[in-house]
Amino acid sequence: MAVIEPVTPAQGTQVIVTLPAAIDMANDGCVSRQLGCASATGAMIVIADMGGTRFCDSTGLRALVLAHKQATAHHTELRLVITSANVLRVLAITKLDTVLRIYRSLDTAQAAALPGEAHSPRPAG
Repeated sequence: MAVIEPVTPAQGTQVIVTLPAAIDMANDGCVSRQLGCASATGAMIVIADMGGTRFCDSTGLRALVLAHKQATAHHTELRLVITSANVLRVLAITKLDTVLRIYRSLDTAQAAALPGEAHSPRPAG
């Protein structure tokens, strides 16, 4: 099972959760819990850093959709940092790239405007 960095209480407006190299049926529950806990910290933004994630199967996609729903319920914005062409392709095929906020770098995800602030351009994806 992959190790996921623990979520610390929100400092400011953002919490970053670094996800494993593969998100699949072996760890999808852990990923869901980590992202859900991050949303519950009171942070305005949860950034799922998938910069090192190279594989995401259907159970991993389910975990991301669940995290998105949990974040919405907590009035939190979920942002995904994805650099893998394979993961981006899976999100495009399933049309989840139209639902989830996807960024190409952690810096870009962190620098984007907060929800409710001045209009910012659509994230790269």
